[in-house]
Amino acid sequence: MHDVSALVTAAPDGWFGSDRLIRWLSLEGLSILLWVLGALLATRFIQWTVNKVTTRIDAGFTESDALVRSEAIKHRHSVAQVIAWGAIAIVYIIAGFSIVRELGVPITGFVAPATVLGAALGFGAQRIVQDLLSGFFIITEKQYGFGDVVSLAILGSTEPAEGTVEDVTLRITKLRSADGEMITIPNGQIVKAINLSKDWARSVVDIPLPIGVDMGRVNDLIAQIGHQAFNDPRMKKLLLDEPTAMGVTDIEVDTMTVRIVARTLPGRQFEVSRDLRSRLVRAFGRAGIALAPGSAIETGGVEPSVAEEGTR
Repeated sequence: MHDVSALVTAAPDGWFGSDRLIRWLSLEGLSILLWVLGALLATRFIQWTVNKVTTRIDAGFTESDALVRSEAIKHRHSVAQVIAWGAIAIVYIIAGFSIVRELGVPITGFVAPATVLGAALGFGAQRIVQDLLSGFFIITEKQYGFGDVVSLAILGSTEPAEGTVEDVTLRITKLRSADGEMITIPNGQIVKAINLSKDWARSVVDIPLPIGVDMGRVNDLIAQIGHQAFNDPRMKKLLLDEPTAMGVTDIEVDTMTVRIVARTLPGRQFEVSRDLRSRLVRAFGRAGIALAPGSAIETGGVEPSVAEEGTR
């Protein structure tokens, strides 16, 4: 009887240790599966919560009478996105360490290899650290936020990235260009940020005129156009003061340039510039004043208040 019991005890656990595998799956394997599912559910919950918060922020702006987002609203939107990004990273880190512990691998055993690996990858990780630090200062210094119109000078690129900010995290900035393209930029690669929609902006319209034009009539027309635009109910909501002439800003052999400027709501300088250009063309045409041959009225927008913020 004792011999039979010994034989049963000494028998292998199923084919290729299948019983041992089943026991492991029912204990450690189930725990690992729960950690993975928990991390995925926590991520979904964080994303759902942040979407609710940002939707509420946007709804508050939509329901208000404001024509543009305030700096506080844009900053809160960006901070919510950064908090979500950080919370998701923490969830995955905790889940990863817990899974390693369930596998029976001692965490202390990773200290020495992690030191060597960290030294080996230190140079490669510099760019990631640079991105995170730059993103931190972009958010805390309120250089730009969700909904801002920006122009970003990129390291190694001759052309700036221009568009509307759709997402800001500690690592990247996403812009939507005028052509509808989504531009993703690592924060560490941004060497200069020009915010075209912070606090207030300036509409700038340059008018090329031939040498010898009657400047008295030109100045009178510009003053009349500025007064009419400021009293237009549609334009008055976008203008902070009456458009005024800056006089002659450039003189060439047969051409001189006269400039008209106006302070506008942030991000609305381009709309104001288009309206002023249309008014100028009609008024100059009625007055019989021709533009310089081969020239056109140029329109631009300038952000005058702490426009350039360098990120290092």
